[in-house]
Amino acid sequence: MAIRAVDLETLKNKLSKYVGLAQAGETVLITARGRVVAEMVPPQTGRGPLLADALLAEAVRKGWLRPPALGGEGPPPRRPVAPFAMLMGELPADRGGR
Repeated sequence: MAIRAVDLETLKNKLSKYVGLAQAGETVLITARGRVVAEMVPPQTGRGPLLADALLAEAVRKGWLRPPALGGEGPPPRRPVAPFAMLMGELPADRGGR
């Protein structure tokens, strides 16, 4: 893993270059007056490529959300509330002669 250091002023002017380096796997140390003040690191292994995936994973890690106990294959099957004939029979009464 490569590590590179960049002064804050240079980072401001060439941000996209250093973000690209982090995306490619390098760690970028950000300095101010010769002191390291922050690190820009590549995404963690297994992190989803979408922001929503990352935010959900972070919420689970912090305990704000719990993943489902059982994995499923999409949403549960829909079941009708009542038979169609019954619904059609009640429709005139619900409309009240409109």
